[in-house]
Amino acid sequence: MNKVNNSMTGRRDLLKMLGLGSVGIVTASWGSIEPPASIPNSTNGLSPLKIKNVKAIGTAPGYSNLIIIKVETTEPGLYGLGCATYTQRALAVVSAINNYLPEFCIGRDAENVEDMWRALYTSSYWRNGPVLNNALSGLTDALWDIKAKRANMPLYQLLGGKTRFAIDCYAHASGRSPEQLAERTQQFMEEGYRHVRIQQGGYGGVGTLGSNPDFKDAEFGMAKDGFMDQRAYLKSVPIMFETVRKKCGEDVELLHDIHERCQPMDVINLCRQLEQYRPFFIEDPVSPENMYWFKQIRESTTVPFSMGELFNNVNEFLEPIANHLFDYIRCHVSQIGGITQARKIAHLGEWFNVKTAWHGPGDCSPIGHAANAHLELASWNFGIHEGGRFSEKEREVFSGCPTIKNGYMHVNEAPGHGVDINEEEAAKYPISNRAGNWTVRNRDGMIITP
Repeated sequence: MNKVNNSMTGRRDLLKMLGLGSVGIVTASWGSIEPPASIPNSTNGLSPLKIKNVKAIGTAPGYSNLIIIKVETTEPGLYGLGCATYTQRALAVVSAINNYLPEFCIGRDAENVEDMWRALYTSSYWRNGPVLNNALSGLTDALWDIKAKRANMPLYQLLGGKTRFAIDCYAHASGRSPEQLAERTQQFMEEGYRHVRIQQGGYGGVGTLGSNPDFKDAEFGMAKDGFMDQRAYLKSVPIMFETVRKKCGEDVELLHDIHERCQPMDVINLCRQLEQYRPFFIEDPVSPENMYWFKQIRESTTVPFSMGELFNNVNEFLEPIANHLFDYIRCHVSQIGGITQARKIAHLGEWFNVKTAWHGPGDCSPIGHAANAHLELASWNFGIHEGGRFSEKEREVFSGCPTIKNGYMHVNEAPGHGVDINEEEAAKYPISNRAGNWTVRNRDGMIITP
């Protein structure tokens, strides 16, 4: 027993000696070498950067209300811009920005984007509403713009660099008849587009399909309320696809947006008919309130789906993506948290082979499109970009807009997201409280949920 104890004691003493010796060697080594200068100087000598002011800029050069957040910093001339557009409640977003953000932001560190996002997200206690979400997204996207400008590089570089040379886009083709629609699709193909979304009339054929509704004769609802004849719409879509395929061939990728306006079983029957025409994807087949139907829809058809335009929070994507319920992430970036959250959704999609297809309609500002495009350049699982064609008036207000050539979007390679705003020009096109006409009724007057 004594021999064992002596042996163990000897080993402990030896280990202690070796440990002390190692520490001594390490200490001696560091004592003779000056620490690298870059360790305490990680910002290359840049002074601390604080937020000096935050304000909303409202403008409507293309009719739709656009809301931009401008964040000014303590570094002279350095500011960032972010898209906070919620066009249907634009004045509410402006109020949220101008009445709440300055007090919250002024004096905070402009570099810590993630911390700022989380602090503002929880500061109102109740969260995930579209008004505050857009204000939050615009603010933190402006901080990303600032960070990239300070680094003197395009934003996509901070997000990981390019995974492609440009962004493949799809155009919007519409017509009052399938033949008109096919002609418009051909025009986009001649411009170089490989992807075209086809719609006969408005979403659900509103304004094009069906006869005078009974609810209008009964003077139920408002005179301006829209009418959707669901039976006529469901019959028209396969005819529309067939006509465009016959005239335009198999090379063009065709997309279509149901816009959540049909019942789930009708969606299943419709998509089965469309399989022969090989849609690139069918967008928003059901409303968020009907997500529990998605498993059955997925198992009933081989048509690819994009989903999420009306989602408010990244958590709404977790289960559907993990269960492969849809193929394309279809969300409005400023609605779900801006660049900070959208890149997390994109990375989540990588693990489940789900691609991005950010929402990019006419009421997405050029700054919003640029943010989408920088995310897409840096995302391996990019799928397709919507829109991005800007009017002359929009280009007068927003300099450095992304450009489209042969169906590809190219970003401005300037530092940041590359788009600036002329506030004097923006003021020429004031926003209003117009919300668009999203009230659509069935024949008997029942409201159809978008």
